Amino acid sequence: MNDQQPGPEASTIDPDAFFDTDMAGNPQPFYRQVRDAGGVVDGPLGSYQVVRRSEVEFALQHPEIFSSAMEAVDLGQTVPLIPLQVDPPEHLKYRKLLDPIFAPKQMNAIEPDITRMVNELIDPLVERGSCEFTTDLAEPLPSSVFLGLLGLPLSDLDMFLGMKNGILRPAGDDLEAMQASQRATAASIQSYFADAVAERKKRPQEDLLSRFLAAEVDGARLTEEEILGICFLFILAGLDTVTDTLECFYAYLAQHPGQRRRIVEDPTIIPAAVEELLRWETPVTTVARVVASDVELGGCPMHRGDHVGVMIGSANTDERATPDADTVDLTRQPNKHLAFGGGVHRCLGSHLARLELRTTLREWHRRIPHYELAPGAELVYGVGLRQIDSLPLVFPTPAAR
Repeated sequence: MNDQQPGPEASTIDPDAFFDTDMAGNPQPFYRQVRDAGGVVDGPLGSYQVVRRSEVEFALQHPEIFSSAMEAVDLGQTVPLIPLQVDPPEHLKYRKLLDPIFAPKQMNAIEPDITRMVNELIDPLVERGSCEFTTDLAEPLPSSVFLGLLGLPLSDLDMFLGMKNGILRPAGDDLEAMQASQRATAASIQSYFADAVAERKKRPQEDLLSRFLAAEVDGARLTEEEILGICFLFILAGLDTVTDTLECFYAYLAQHPGQRRRIVEDPTIIPAAVEELLRWETPVTTVARVVASDVELGGCPMHRGDHVGVMIGSANTDERATPDADTVDLTRQPNKHLAFGGGVHRCLGSHLARLELRTTLREWHRRIPHYELAPGAELVYGVGLRQIDSLPLVFPTPAAR
C-alpha cells in the first residue's frame, strides 16, 4: 500500500528521468510528477509523452491520429508486426482471423496444460527452499506455452529466448550498434519462421502455424510475409510480457507479506488480484505511436511525424480517473485498467496472459505460501519494459514448516 500524498506541481520534466532505473523500480511518484506537469509533456529523444488517463485513452482510441505503424517503432524487422503495426481499416481483417483463435473459450481449453507446466516447474523448487524466479519459472513458463501453441520444439527454447533478448535488449555501446544487433536478430527470426512455415506447407499439424496457413479472411488467405509478421510479434509478446509481469507481481508480493497472505488465505480473490497488480505494476509502461496528422492534445500541439510515448503506467495510477489510485486493493471492483492497452490495438493475447497469471498465482501459493526476497537482494528494474534482472526468492521447505 502506498500512502504517498500529492506533490507540488512540476514545471519541467527532465527527459533523462524517463530512463532512470531507480525510478523504474518505484515509478508511481514519477508518474504523479509528470501528470502534475500536464496531460502531455516533453519526453526523451524529442518525443512527447501522453501521461494522464483522459489523454492516454484518446490516443489509444484514435489510431488515425496516433498511428501504431512501423514508423512508430523500428525493431529491425522487414515486415510489420501483425496486427500491432497495421492500422485500420486493414487491421480489421487480421483481428477477424486472430481474435477467435485467442478467445477466452479457446484459451481456457489449455488451462490443464498450463497447470501441469506450472507444477512441473515448481516441483524441484519446493525441496530446495530457494529459486531464481526469473530463470526457474517466469521465463520458461510463457515460453513453453508459446512454443506449444505454435507447434515448435521445446528444445528451441534457449534459442528463442536469445532471439527475444536480441530484439528487446540488443547488445551494443551506442544506438547504431544496438540497431545493427536488432537487424541481425530480426533476420534470424524471420529466417527461422520462413523455414517453419515451409515445413508446415508440406506437413500440416494441429498447431497455430498450420491454422494460419489454412485460414481465410474475406476469401483471401494470409501471405507468407503476413504470417511472418504475426509470428514475429508473437515471439516478443509471448516470450517477454508475461515473463515481465510475473517478475513484477512476485517482487511486489515478496515485499508485501500482508498482500501475499490475502491470496494464500483466500484464493478466490486471485482473478481480481491479477487485475489490480496489472494496474499497479503495469510492466509495459509505455507504447509507441507516431502522429499521422496534426493534432492538439492536452493543450500540446503535435505535428505529423512526431513520435509519442503513450504512458499506460501513468494512466493506470491517475487519481483523476481511479478512486484511491495510490492504494493497492486486491479486490478492487470495477478495475478498468489499461495494462493491455485500448482501442483497436488492445492486446490480442490478453486472455492467454490472464490465464497464465491466474494459474501461476493459484498453484504457486497453494504449494509455496510463504516466500520473501533472498537476504541482501537488490532488485534492478528495466525501463520501458519493466523487467527485473534477477529475482532471488527464499521460502521454507515442507520439512521446515
